[in-house]
Amino acid sequence: MNNFTFHNPTAVYFGEGTVARLGELARPYGKTALLVYGGGSIKKTGLYDQVLEQLASAGIRTVELSGIEPNPRLTTIHKGIALCRSEQVELVLAVGGGSVLDAAKAIAAGALYDGDVWDFCMQKAVIQDALPLGTILTLAATGSEMNGNAVVTNWEEKLKRAFGSKHTYPRFSILDPTLTYTVPADQTVNGVVDMMSHVFEQYFSLTPDTPLQERMCESVLQTVIENAEKALAAPDDYSARANLMWCGTMALNGGLISVGMQNDWASHGIEHEISAIYDIPHGAGLAIVFPNWMKYVCSERTDRFAQYAERVWGIERAGRTDEEMALAGIDATRAFFSRIGAPSTLADFGIGGEQLDRMAAEAVRFGPIGSFRKLEQADVKAILEMCL
Repeated sequence: MNNFTFHNPTAVYFGEGTVARLGELARPYGKTALLVYGGGSIKKTGLYDQVLEQLASAGIRTVELSGIEPNPRLTTIHKGIALCRSEQVELVLAVGGGSVLDAAKAIAAGALYDGDVWDFCMQKAVIQDALPLGTILTLAATGSEMNGNAVVTNWEEKLKRAFGSKHTYPRFSILDPTLTYTVPADQTVNGVVDMMSHVFEQYFSLTPDTPLQERMCESVLQTVIENAEKALAAPDDYSARANLMWCGTMALNGGLISVGMQNDWASHGIEHEISAIYDIPHGAGLAIVFPNWMKYVCSERTDRFAQYAERVWGIERAGRTDEEMALAGIDATRAFFSRIGAPSTLADFGIGGEQLDRMAAEAVRFGPIGSFRKLEQADVKAILEMCL
């Protein structure tokens, strides 16, 4: 196990009815809030009215930025930054899923930065401060409600880049599982894949002597698997929705499940290049990429993949070698993704091989990606070819 420091400053308020606490939670941060949300589904469910009522009761004036895209665009984030400055916003409140939360983090950081917020994504600057951020989660997926990470799409340049900072952790996050009842089935599926992929990026590690972290990762994966189909079959199953929501948070909240372990994140880097060009849902892209990454790198540590097959999928040894167990676990992963309705190839989105060279080159713009196995441009292209 490696040395580590773990600190997470986000206060989480979990459970049915917790939106009623918004006013008291937001009040300490000022008199003007920027409400950031997506396409308007929160208006159909009544959540929008509840949020406005809570803010008004706390004496907070609301400025709105709607229309956050599924892969949040830099141009939209620029609009939010401009509003923060012109309206003297003191709190950014994100109401939605991971994309809305990511956009809000970029806005909160960009509002206090003299340059372009895109500098943070291109490693030209480091975030030094940000406006306070609060969140109300409506989709279980990214863990953005309890981490400092965000992903931004520069649509004009067809680039998708991430940043992370201790300054962009939410001050508070409200997690009410009932708010996910109306999430469409495909978004639920993408969220399931996303949270599992976050665990994979941490679990498949070369770091030795991490039995507790491995079992924590395995537990999150098992819980997701146990509850995904229940939530799809009965969208208002509170238990299934609550368990999925907490799994999404645990999967990526500053490293709790993988402290002391080296992480990988190559598959996320590869997927970002796909959705930067083709604008496909992030979770769908990960469903395509991850099993192929697994096949490409599993020889680096077949024992970890064999352990994954046995502990997570319950595959019995029955005389199998580690390599045979590893492949069985990968096949089980693909089968589960297919069973819940996730895509398996780029062809499912009508994507061919025309942009493979560009995507492979951009993925390694800042050097090789991954740690389980360091991937060069040729490796990334090979994995993308497997995805066709």
